[in-house]
Amino acid sequence: MLDVITRDEAVAAVTELAAGQPPETELLPLSQAFGRVLARDVRAGENVPPFDRSTVDGYAVRAEDTFGAGASIPAQLDVAGEIPMGQAPAFSLHRGQCARIATGGMLPPGADAAVMVEHTDAEHGLCLVYRPVAPGENVTKAGDDIRQGQTALPKGRRIGVAETAVLAALGIDPVPVFRKPRVAVLSTGDEITGRTDRPGQIRDINGALLCAALTGLGAEAVFLGAVPDDRAQILRAVAEGVASCDAVLLSGGSSAGTRDMTVDVINELGSVRFHGLAMKPGKPTVFGVCGGKPVFGLPGHPLAAYFVFRLVVRPYLEALQGGAAESAAARVVRVGENIPSNHGREEFLCVRINEKGEAVPLHTRSGVISVLTKADGFIRIPRNCEGIAAGTETEVFEL
Repeated sequence: MLDVITRDEAVAAVTELAAGQPPETELLPLSQAFGRVLARDVRAGENVPPFDRSTVDGYAVRAEDTFGAGASIPAQLDVAGEIPMGQAPAFSLHRGQCARIATGGMLPPGADAAVMVEHTDAEHGLCLVYRPVAPGENVTKAGDDIRQGQTALPKGRRIGVAETAVLAALGIDPVPVFRKPRVAVLSTGDEITGRTDRPGQIRDINGALLCAALTGLGAEAVFLGAVPDDRAQILRAVAEGVASCDAVLLSGGSSAGTRDMTVDVINELGSVRFHGLAMKPGKPTVFGVCGGKPVFGLPGHPLAAYFVFRLVVRPYLEALQGGAAESAAARVVRVGENIPSNHGREEFLCVRINEKGEAVPLHTRSGVISVLTKADGFIRIPRNCEGIAAGTETEVFEL
């Protein structure tokens, strides 16, 4: 029997190892920083926008000059000039004056609002305003978006589309980011050949699955291929991964079967820290340290391998990138049917959200992978819990 530990204990063990590996940083051009993780807080060195600007095409005005304006009695303002785009106004507005302005144009001194062109009529240097505006209407003030000195983006934030726009607005280029972790991926098993024209052979799912999952977390996946159940070959492949990468993921060969050599290989190159998790799926997971680097032995079944990656490996990679945990907040929904669970292990189930907004389990086995394409997320059933009754509220986590 495996001497199992809880998932929380496993996560504590792997993140403790990451804490002893200070993440390296690098500078990247903004155009190459998408998907990477910020290595420091980004503080605004300027206001965004840097000046008061109009949000409409029309006329910059002193708001008080438009008070009381209406369709029958428009306000009459003298046109003091036009404000060219991309230039600072060469004049100020005085009482009873306005200035032609385009969207994004800089308000002249004295102006505190803008009137849409649709609400005006101008001819021969005179502008009739048929609708009043309040101070600040149709105007974005300097610093309304981002104020100088504020933390615009925190360290550990993954750079997406929105973050890229903020960095561009602040002129942050190049961008300080954490170096991508390099992670070796290895599949094991005599049955993993990539061919299905021979009885008993299957394609390697885990290699592609884990490489894709790593890429999605901003890591660099280094696929070392599929290796048969040969101790010498597995030993060489793991040693290569330890020498060239920051971590190694191998799937298969982690249970108590006679052909399972993961534990022996890790112990020869380093030491096993735990073997067995009190979670379903994923019980036969192995974790060890070789040359100061983590080696994860994941189950061979694809769904089990995915959940161990999602719940144990991912926290390590996030810690290695400055603690970049960007998971969306879990949704709280009601369970649509009774879900029994008496395995003595923390259980994770894929669910779909039905037309009533309820979580309904997608019953499957760990060897099935297509369930991930049908699921809206997954739920957690605590260890030593007999299940979740229909109507009970529970959290649904993103896959």
